[in-house]
Amino acid sequence: MVGLLFSRYTKLGYAGNTEPQFIVPSCIAIKESAKVGSRTVKGVDDLDFFIGDEGIDKPNYATKWPIRHGIVEDWDLMERFMEQVIFKYLRAEPEDHYFLLTEPPLNTPENREYTAEIMFESFNVPGLYIAVQAVLALAASWTSRQVGERTLTGTVIDSGDGVTHVIPVAEGYVIGSCIKHIPIAGRDITYFTQQLLREREVGIPPEQSLETAKAVKVRLREVLLCSKTCL
Repeated sequence: MVGLLFSRYTKLGYAGNTEPQFIVPSCIAIKESAKVGSRTVKGVDDLDFFIGDEGIDKPNYATKWPIRHGIVEDWDLMERFMEQVIFKYLRAEPEDHYFLLTEPPLNTPENREYTAEIMFESFNVPGLYIAVQAVLALAASWTSRQVGERTLTGTVIDSGDGVTHVIPVAEGYVIGSCIKHIPIAGRDITYFTQQLLREREVGIPPEQSLETAKAVKVRLREVLLCSKTCL
């Protein structure tokens, strides 16, 4: 099984497929603790949560994003998220599958250790491999017919929702000292597009302005890709 964990979206699927089977927002909606008198009711409420599209703007629920700038910040929420991903979306028994997960280029050894601890101790997976996203991106280029020399050497520009990295890779190894980190990415482009729409007074309701800005960004990106491929 393959899991690509990003700040905004998580991509899931089985090895050998040409594309992910599921692409879900990397969020989890938790019901705020109910109280009876001065005592907090737990147990049932701890199991009452939603992830992905179901967790966005859920009434009476607080939406959390456990991954920020590519780094996991809340491991308790991340474990709950992975539980739903494996059992609800993939409908798989983790004990029967090996897992390939991705990590950002500047991930800390502690975060890698926490990931392994959750996968082995909580889900009892038989095997786990954690790969840097940039190396997998170079490996994916091998499927292109235009690639003559099959090598894991190159420079990868990885721009996600919260951060952009420029990553040099030599023979499959990331040159950590040369990685460039830019705190500008897709989310900033969305906010900038939203600001432009407000300045031009196009009459979009405030509660819809963010989603409209996202749609405009995606559409312009597709136009750019089409114009480049059609030349």
